[in-house]
Amino acid sequence: MNEKAQRALLLIDLQNDFVDDGSLAVKHGHEVIAVANRLMPSFDVVVATLDWHPSDHQSFASQHATVSVYDNFELDGLLQTAWPDHCVEDTLGAELVAELNQSEVDFRVYKGTDRRIDSYSGFYDNGHRKATGLTELLRRENVAEVFIMGLATDYCVLYSALDAVREGFATTVIIDGCRGVGIRPNDIPNAWKAMSAAGIRLMNSEEVLNTIRR
Repeated sequence: MNEKAQRALLLIDLQNDFVDDGSLAVKHGHEVIAVANRLMPSFDVVVATLDWHPSDHQSFASQHATVSVYDNFELDGLLQTAWPDHCVEDTLGAELVAELNQSEVDFRVYKGTDRRIDSYSGFYDNGHRKATGLTELLRRENVAEVFIMGLATDYCVLYSALDAVREGFATTVIIDGCRGVGIRPNDIPNAWKAMSAAGIRLMNSEEVLNTIRR
C-alpha cells in the first residue's frame, strides 16, 4: 500500500531581522506570525527556512565601498540587490521570531550560507548552483503539496514558490500570510502576477484551512 501523500507548510524567513525594528524589517511583517501559528497544527509537515549569512556575505552593501543599500550590482555573474546586513548566522536577528510557536516546526532549512551568492529561494541559491536539501527533505517525508507563506512576498516567497513548482510540488501561496518589501512600487503586484502565471494557487488562510480539512 502506498503511503498517503503529505501536505507541508513552508514558513519563509520568519526571523527577527525581517520584523519590527529588524535591520531589514518588512512593513507589517510581524502580522504574519499569527497566521503561521493558526495554520501549523493543520499540516503534516512544517518547515521553516532561515536566511543564515556569514558576516561578510557579499550581498551586504557594507561589503562594497561603492554600493549603497538597494542598489543593483553584479555579484559573481548575477544581478544582485544590495541589502543591509541581516540574518547573520548565530545572532539574535537570525533567530525565528519568539512569538512563533516553534514547537510546531518539524524542520529548519538554512540558506544564504555561501558568502559569494545570495539565496532567496528555500530550495536553491539564486544561480541554482547548489540546493539547500529542501526538495530531498520534502520527498523523504512523502510531501506532494506545499503551502507557502512568510517574508517577503517579492523575494524569498516568490522564488521559493517558483522553485517549488519546478520541483514538481503542487504549490499554494497564502496571501494573508505574506508581506512584501516593495523597493519599487510594482514589485509586490508583479510578484503575485508571476506566481499566478506559473500555475501557483493564491489563497487566504481561511480558504486553506477549509480546503485541507475536507
